[in-house]
Amino acid sequence: MTSEKEDFTLIEAILPILFLTAFLSFNVFVFGDAALDGSNQIVLLVSAAVAVIIAMLRGFSWDEVQAGMLKSINSTMPSILILLMIGAISGSWLVSGIVPAMIYYGILMLNPDFFLAAACVVCAVVSVATGSSWTTAATVGVALIGIGQTMGIHTGMVAGAILSGAYFGDKMSPLSDTTNLAPAMAGTDLFTHIKYMSLTTIPSIVVTLIIFIVLGLTAETNVDATYTLEVLSIIDEKFNINLGLFVVPIIVVVMIAKKVPALPSLFVGSILAILVAILFQKPILQEVSGLNSGGWEAMFVGAMKSVYGGIAVTTSNEMVNDLLSSGGMYGMLNTVWLIISAIIFGGVMEGTGMLRKIVTTLMSGIKSTGSLIAATAGTCTFFNFTASDQYLAIVVPGRMYADKYRNQGLAPENLSRTLEDSGTVTSVLVPWNTCGAYHAGVLGVTTGAFIPYCFFNIISPLMTIAFGYLNFKIRRLNADEVAS
Repeated sequence: MTSEKEDFTLIEAILPILFLTAFLSFNVFVFGDAALDGSNQIVLLVSAAVAVIIAMLRGFSWDEVQAGMLKSINSTMPSILILLMIGAISGSWLVSGIVPAMIYYGILMLNPDFFLAAACVVCAVVSVATGSSWTTAATVGVALIGIGQTMGIHTGMVAGAILSGAYFGDKMSPLSDTTNLAPAMAGTDLFTHIKYMSLTTIPSIVVTLIIFIVLGLTAETNVDATYTLEVLSIIDEKFNINLGLFVVPIIVVVMIAKKVPALPSLFVGSILAILVAILFQKPILQEVSGLNSGGWEAMFVGAMKSVYGGIAVTTSNEMVNDLLSSGGMYGMLNTVWLIISAIIFGGVMEGTGMLRKIVTTLMSGIKSTGSLIAATAGTCTFFNFTASDQYLAIVVPGRMYADKYRNQGLAPENLSRTLEDSGTVTSVLVPWNTCGAYHAGVLGVTTGAFIPYCFFNIISPLMTIAFGYLNFKIRRLNADEVAS
């Protein structure tokens, strides 16, 4: 690649982002919540075309630009495959009675006043055990959404509590891919990173739990004992509810905790759920199949539909009907489309060096420790908005700022902590980011509805910036470490 190809002006580099921001704002104004149905995807593709035109005017060939796009798409393929498998889990865990059982027992056990804080804690524990915010949201998260709905709690609040807990666990678990990636980029070891990150992460989750407790005690809920009993009765009537159904999710959690990759773990979870459905929920499989006979053909059709397509278990209660429905793999295709569209834009911006031009310009004004940490957090968030992938939001700033931290005498764990405090957690706040799109699709709640309640995700980058400006718990290198 020639120097001419890399020689973008700042205006040229930032123009596609300005175009994207303005076009998305207009599009959301026109379409509202329906923007994710397809129009946002078109906006991202048109914005990518603007970036391509600028790059080609600077001497890039189409093959070079396409290579950048394909590289980015290839990097997200594992996430896309997991997303499709989550669709299979959603449907199979519904017809097997696993999710209905979670809702059933959750309604019996959870107090509405402390539900939000409890949901946050439960998701934090599961996410630490599995190392995955995605798995947490797709399993216990889906059930908690249903429980919250029966209690009359705003779904945005419930989703915010789920994601706050899930991302706390994702950050602090040694099994998490981002928790391993951040120290690798910064040049420190895993457990030094986790120990140092806890200094900002624990205060952030404590503040988050306090907010959820206050919200739970003050927010208006609509808990009607008669209505709750009706919901429980309907679920119990439609499904064979028993504690044995929890064996499947326990097996999945154990597999992931044993470092079995997420995709085969979820595949096994889906297959086991289908077997459980055949054993315990034959009437549900027949209903889902749409066939009159109850033989093997109905079992097969019902099982297949639960995995690949949209299904719904019909009851006399409209809200329960909403709880007992799933889009399966098919329901995830729009989210996959959004992710691919976003990654195409991010691939052009990253592959041509436009993003690097913007960030290196910003780095020129960094002087103090506080401004360096703030710039790092801002860069990670910027990449979540523009490259649309949390891995790029960790990897690229990690590579770019590593020498800057060392030159200012800062230990690498300062960088790794900042990468996770901002790159990992802010990804879910961007509707077209892989994480934001995924969680909105899985939980059935728009990003606009849950963003205001993702307190942990909002507080974390602010906490790490505050530590930087206050020079609190900032480890510095000694002379020998700087020289090495």
